Amino acid sequence: MDTISRENNSYLPVAAVIIGVLALVLSGVALAKISSAKKEISAQVEPLGLRIDEAVAQAGNATAAADRASGSINKLAGDTQAAFTQVATELGNIRGEITKVQEAKVAPKAPGAKSTGPVVAGPDEYIIKSGDTFAKIARAQGASLADVQAVNPGVDAGKLKVGQKIKLPAKK
Repeated sequence: MDTISRENNSYLPVAAVIIGVLALVLSGVALAKISSAKKEISAQVEPLGLRIDEAVAQAGNATAAADRASGSINKLAGDTQAAFTQVATELGNIRGEITKVQEAKVAPKAPGAKSTGPVVAGPDEYIIKSGDTFAKIARAQGASLADVQAVNPGVDAGKLKVGQKIKLPAKK
Protein backbone atom coordinates (compact mmCIF):
# COMPACT_ATOMS: atom_id res chain seq x y z
CA MET A 1 0.00 0.00 0.00
CA ASP A 2 0.89 3.42 -0.63
CA THR A 3 1.31 4.99 2.73
CA ILE A 4 3.14 8.10 1.69
CA SER A 5 0.45 9.54 -0.48
CA ARG A 6 -2.38 8.80 1.89
CA GLU A 7 -0.97 9.60 5.14
CA ASN A 8 1.03 12.70 4.25
CA ASN A 9 -1.24 15.65 4.65
CA SER A 10 1.33 18.18 3.65
CA TYR A 11 0.63 21.76 2.92
CA LEU A 12 3.59 21.91 0.62
CA PRO A 13 1.64 22.00 -2.64
CA VAL A 14 -0.65 24.70 -1.28
CA ALA A 15 2.33 26.77 -0.17
CA ALA A 16 3.88 26.35 -3.61
CA VAL A 17 0.71 27.61 -5.26
CA ILE A 18 0.56 30.60 -2.87
CA ILE A 19 4.21 31.40 -3.52
CA GLY A 20 3.61 31.11 -7.27
CA VAL A 21 0.66 33.52 -7.06
CA LEU A 22 2.73 35.93 -4.98
CA ALA A 23 5.54 35.71 -7.53
CA LEU A 24 3.09 36.52 -10.32
CA VAL A 25 1.70 39.50 -8.39
CA LEU A 26 5.22 40.77 -7.60
CA SER A 27 6.34 40.38 -11.21
CA GLY A 28 3.27 42.32 -12.35
CA VAL A 29 4.06 45.12 -9.88
CA ALA A 30 7.70 45.08 -11.04
CA LEU A 31 6.61 45.32 -14.69
CA ALA A 32 4.36 48.26 -13.85
CA LYS A 33 7.21 50.02 -12.00
CA ILE A 34 9.64 49.34 -14.85
CA SER A 35 7.13 50.72 -17.35
CA SER A 36 6.61 53.92 -15.35
CA ALA A 37 10.39 54.29 -14.84
CA LYS A 38 10.89 53.83 -18.60
CA LYS A 39 8.35 56.60 -19.28
CA GLU A 40 10.02 58.89 -16.75
CA ILE A 41 13.48 58.22 -18.23
CA SER A 42 12.14 58.92 -21.71
CA ALA A 43 10.68 62.19 -20.46
CA GLN A 44 14.05 63.17 -18.94
CA VAL A 45 16.19 62.12 -21.92
CA GLU A 46 14.72 64.66 -24.34
CA PRO A 47 15.45 67.78 -22.20
CA LEU A 48 18.81 66.32 -21.27
CA GLY A 49 19.60 65.86 -24.96
CA LEU A 50 18.76 69.52 -25.56
CA ARG A 51 20.99 70.55 -22.68
CA ILE A 52 23.83 68.46 -24.06
CA ASP A 53 23.37 70.07 -27.47
CA GLU A 54 23.44 73.52 -25.84
CA ALA A 55 26.59 72.61 -23.91
CA VAL A 56 28.28 71.39 -27.10
CA ALA A 57 27.33 74.64 -28.88
CA GLN A 58 28.69 76.72 -25.99
CA ALA A 59 31.90 74.70 -25.98
CA GLY A 60 32.27 75.37 -29.71
CA ASN A 61 31.73 79.10 -29.17
CA ALA A 62 34.27 79.11 -26.33
CA THR A 63 36.80 77.31 -28.53
CA ALA A 64 36.32 79.85 -31.31
CA ALA A 65 36.71 82.73 -28.85
CA ALA A 66 39.87 81.15 -27.43
CA ASP A 67 41.29 80.77 -30.94
CA ARG A 68 40.56 84.44 -31.70
CA ALA A 69 42.17 85.50 -28.41
CA SER A 70 45.23 83.37 -29.13
CA GLY A 71 45.56 84.97 -32.56
CA SER A 72 45.26 88.43 -31.02
CA ILE A 73 47.92 87.59 -28.42
CA ASN A 74 50.28 86.29 -31.10
CA LYS A 75 49.76 89.44 -33.20
CA LEU A 76 50.35 91.63 -30.15
CA ALA A 77 53.55 89.72 -29.34
CA GLY A 78 54.77 90.22 -32.91
CA ASP A 79 53.93 93.94 -32.84
CA THR A 80 55.69 94.32 -29.49
CA GLN A 81 58.81 92.58 -30.81
CA ALA A 82 58.80 94.82 -33.89
CA ALA A 83 58.51 97.91 -31.66
CA PHE A 84 61.41 96.75 -29.48
CA THR A 85 63.50 96.14 -32.58
CA GLN A 86 62.70 99.62 -33.88
CA VAL A 87 63.58 101.19 -30.51
CA ALA A 88 66.86 99.25 -30.42
CA THR A 89 67.71 100.47 -33.92
CA GLU A 90 66.97 104.07 -32.95
CA LEU A 91 69.06 103.74 -29.78
CA GLY A 92 71.93 102.42 -31.91
CA ASN A 93 71.60 105.40 -34.26
CA ILE A 94 71.57 107.81 -31.32
CA ARG A 95 74.62 106.10 -29.81
CA GLY A 96 76.43 106.48 -33.15
CA GLU A 97 75.55 110.18 -33.31
CA ILE A 98 76.76 110.70 -29.73
CA THR A 99 80.03 108.97 -30.59
CA LYS A 100 80.47 111.25 -33.63
CA VAL A 101 79.82 114.34 -31.49
CA GLN A 102 82.31 113.15 -28.89
CA GLU A 103 84.94 112.47 -31.54
CA ALA A 104 84.34 115.88 -33.11
CA LYS A 105 84.68 117.63 -29.77
CA VAL A 106 88.03 119.33 -29.55
CA ALA A 107 89.91 118.00 -26.56
CA PRO A 108 92.05 120.49 -24.67
CA LYS A 109 95.70 120.11 -25.49
CA ALA A 110 98.03 118.81 -22.85
CA PRO A 111 100.74 121.20 -21.70
CA GLY A 112 103.77 120.90 -23.90
CA ALA A 113 101.82 119.29 -26.76
CA LYS A 114 102.76 120.51 -30.18
CA SER A 115 100.02 122.19 -32.15
CA THR A 116 99.13 121.00 -35.61
CA GLY A 117 99.02 124.50 -37.02
CA PRO A 118 99.92 128.08 -36.16
CA VAL A 119 98.24 129.56 -33.11
CA VAL A 120 96.12 132.55 -34.01
CA ALA A 121 95.11 135.13 -31.45
CA GLY A 122 91.56 136.38 -31.49
CA PRO A 123 90.36 139.74 -30.26
CA ASP A 124 91.45 140.41 -26.69
CA GLU A 125 93.95 137.49 -26.80
CA TYR A 126 97.72 137.36 -26.80
CA ILE A 127 100.09 134.54 -27.82
CA ILE A 128 103.11 134.12 -25.54
CA LYS A 129 106.52 134.60 -27.18
CA SER A 130 109.95 133.74 -25.84
CA GLY A 131 110.88 135.93 -22.86
CA ASP A 132 107.32 137.20 -22.19
CA THR A 133 106.06 137.76 -18.65
CA PHE A 134 102.74 139.12 -17.43
CA ALA A 135 104.51 142.38 -16.51
CA LYS A 136 106.01 142.85 -20.03
CA ILE A 137 102.68 142.01 -21.67
CA ALA A 138 100.79 144.41 -19.38
CA ARG A 139 103.24 147.28 -20.18
CA ALA A 140 103.09 146.55 -23.94
CA GLN A 141 99.28 146.51 -23.94
CA GLY A 142 98.89 149.54 -21.68
CA ALA A 143 97.25 147.56 -18.86
CA SER A 144 98.12 146.86 -15.29
CA LEU A 145 99.69 143.60 -14.09
CA ALA A 146 96.71 143.02 -11.75
CA ASP A 147 94.26 143.34 -14.66
CA VAL A 148 96.18 140.78 -16.76
CA GLN A 149 96.27 138.37 -13.78
CA ALA A 150 92.54 138.94 -13.08
CA VAL A 151 91.42 137.93 -16.59
CA ASN A 152 93.67 134.83 -16.52
CA PRO A 153 92.94 133.29 -13.10
CA GLY A 154 93.89 129.72 -14.09
CA VAL A 155 97.25 130.66 -15.67
CA ASP A 156 100.45 130.42 -13.60
CA ALA A 157 102.51 133.50 -14.48
CA GLY A 158 105.73 131.65 -13.63
CA LYS A 159 105.05 128.81 -16.09
CA LEU A 160 104.19 130.59 -19.33
CA LYS A 161 104.94 128.58 -22.47
CA VAL A 162 105.72 129.84 -25.95
CA GLY A 163 102.56 129.64 -28.13
CA GLN A 164 100.19 129.67 -25.14
CA LYS A 165 97.13 131.95 -25.44
CA ILE A 166 96.13 134.31 -22.66
CA LYS A 167 93.36 136.86 -22.40
CA LEU A 168 93.95 140.58 -22.37
CA PRO A 169 91.95 142.96 -20.24
CA ALA A 170 89.48 145.16 -22.09
CA LYS A 171 90.95 148.51 -23.03
CA LYS A 172 89.48 151.50 -21.26
